Amino acid sequence: MVAAFGFSVLLAVTALTYTNAPPIPDKVTSESGAAIFTSEDILRGQDVFLKNALMEHGTLWGHGAYLGPDYSAQYLHRLVEISRETLARARFSKSYTNLPTGAAFELAEEVRRTLKENRYDPATRTLVFSPGEAASFEQQKAEWQRYFSVAPAPPGLHVGSISDPADLDALTAFFSWAAWACVANRPGKDYSYTNNFPYDPDAGNRPSASTYLWSAMSLVTLLAGLGLILFFFGKFDFLGWKGLPGPGPPHENRFHHWSATPSQRMTALFFAVVAVLFLLQALVGGALAHYRVESGGFYGLDLARFFPYNLMRTWHLQLAIFWIATAWVGGGLFLAPLVGGGEPKGQRLGALILLGALATVVVGSLLGEWLGMTGRLGTLWFWFGHQGSEYLDLGRFWQILLVAGLGLWVFLMYRALRPAFQRPGHDDLASLFLFASGAIAIFYLPAFLYGPHENFAVIDNWRFWVIHLWVEGFFELFATVLVAVMFLEMGLVSAKSATRLVYLDAILFLGGGIIGTGHHWYFTGQGTLNMGLAACFSALEVIPLTLLTLEAWDFVRLRDRRCEDCGTPFAAHQIWALYFLTAVGFWNFVGAGVFGFLINLPIVSYFEVGTQLTNNHAHAAMFGVFGMLALAVLVFCLRALQDEKQWKRAEPWVRVGFWGLNAGLGLMVVLDLFPSGVLQLWDCLKNGYWHARSPDFLMTGTFHRLEWARSVGDGVFLLLGVFPLVFAALLSVYQIMFQQSRVREVDDRVSDSDEG
Repeated sequence: MVAAFGFSVLLAVTALTYTNAPPIPDKVTSESGAAIFTSEDILRGQDVFLKNALMEHGTLWGHGAYLGPDYSAQYLHRLVEISRETLARARFSKSYTNLPTGAAFELAEEVRRTLKENRYDPATRTLVFSPGEAASFEQQKAEWQRYFSVAPAPPGLHVGSISDPADLDALTAFFSWAAWACVANRPGKDYSYTNNFPYDPDAGNRPSASTYLWSAMSLVTLLAGLGLILFFFGKFDFLGWKGLPGPGPPHENRFHHWSATPSQRMTALFFAVVAVLFLLQALVGGALAHYRVESGGFYGLDLARFFPYNLMRTWHLQLAIFWIATAWVGGGLFLAPLVGGGEPKGQRLGALILLGALATVVVGSLLGEWLGMTGRLGTLWFWFGHQGSEYLDLGRFWQILLVAGLGLWVFLMYRALRPAFQRPGHDDLASLFLFASGAIAIFYLPAFLYGPHENFAVIDNWRFWVIHLWVEGFFELFATVLVAVMFLEMGLVSAKSATRLVYLDAILFLGGGIIGTGHHWYFTGQGTLNMGLAACFSALEVIPLTLLTLEAWDFVRLRDRRCEDCGTPFAAHQIWALYFLTAVGFWNFVGAGVFGFLINLPIVSYFEVGTQLTNNHAHAAMFGVFGMLALAVLVFCLRALQDEKQWKRAEPWVRVGFWGLNAGLGLMVVLDLFPSGVLQLWDCLKNGYWHARSPDFLMTGTFHRLEWARSVGDGVFLLLGVFPLVFAALLSVYQIMFQQSRVREVDDRVSDSDEG
């Protein structure tokens, strides 16, 4: 019922996107009727923007990467400056900067009124530019030509990264349309298509009344929701991981008498892949962060010539998704036979095929993104190269293979879980395990519902269907089911308590998370209906994240829960998996709850989206929650596959890695991400959004010094966190796949000799 209601509303909002999106005019003309550019130019410019992954360099309407400018904001501010200069020259025959104060004020007001006037005619699908707008387009064509093709190179890019003059003219047309949508009022409204984003008082862009109203209402919704859920937690003491056990036999630790199946041992190779991809992603992240202190190099090396910022950031995001998803796929394949009670025939072969499919997608997509961005794929860039949409960068062909691989994974999960569907007491949890796995595959499908020539507002809508519903919806649900199954198999909770927790979390996460998807669309061409719904429901997402502080404490208490018969702690062998899960609870509250809610209010998001505060939330939530959970699964499975003697070789490295990762992430947040985000927010309030995103701000002053300070956190994260944990994982995989194989061979020979 919760999911059906949420998706009904979300589908309605999505349908309105097609009518609320800023129109793309068939032609743009001057007041005299002279053609300036056409819809074909705008869409070709959008192609150039996507093919060259400029969304992984800067932003458009606030979404994208953080090193380059916000292209829509930069174009808009130059539009204001050029319009003022054009009008001053025409009316007073002198520069705007030389006008008397009164005349300059009146002229600036006239420019604001002109830009706010919507001159689009829906009957003829024609947009008429004022003289200032027409002059701005001609001048900015030359400016963007120089920006991309003449030294000095843009931050993190190389000279000539885009060199075709026709492509650059079309790109300028796309920027011009995006800036027009930012400033021109919707018909009959006093705010623009992007709800007056970005903040630029010189252009007349200030927060709309709706932005203030729904920010206040979201706070009211949050307080009401928190009060209600705390009332229920006070009334029903069985809520939580420490909940009262249900009727039935005492808890049993399945691992005491379980022998790993062939497919379970095969999952060790999945975790070897996880370790390698995690290491690569962390190294790429270190180089990526360095671009923010030396935009043109890496300690004297011209890194941008070979690995430009937009390619590195693409790989950083893609590798993160790949290693986290691979850990969960491996964890699911490991736990499914335990839940089902056995292993179906051919499961090991299926797992091996799946591993090969995932490797093909990873290598093929990363290589294709490089080939697409360097122009080596020609017109096939969208299919085999770089789609240009942040987080969904991999080409459409690789997306199809990824969904096919996830489909195979769900099928393997079904085969292993099927016996549990008929076992009373376990059927609900097994069904939920399969549903949560299937949802991850199903909710990647919206990535296929748009192409490169859709209106950019429509592209961004479907993009966040995947990003948000994966990360803040069904990833959370799958994570809860995964932890529930782990705890059940360790004997820490009863099947009834585990199932109850999954249902509760599903209601809480999906209740706010589905409609809350719209908080990404406040300023991307949606109307105020989306803002009102998203602001209130997005506030409800904080409720389950607040409860995760209780969950973290529950993990600590569960760690010491003992077997009633033998007196041994149930989790004695899995202490580090529980430590990682405790870290998940902490970072979920801090990274997703505190830092997430900080930027979700419409009035805060208006000023900070695309700034370091967004980056702060992304690191603390993405790695702190899903990264730590993936590592918890890795440690859990690798520990379960090794005996005590083998594990003692790896455990010291796991210990160092755990504390190094958490300390490094904490230092990143404290030394740079949060304080520099506050500084950037302040500059936006003071000077406008365009200035807070400009190199003049990013590469100077206290902000720049904080970026250097981040190297301390990065160093701890890499040297004391990533390297030890990766070594522990690879050592464990070696022991599982090779040493145990030799032991089994010896045992088989001894057994054959005894029989003889």
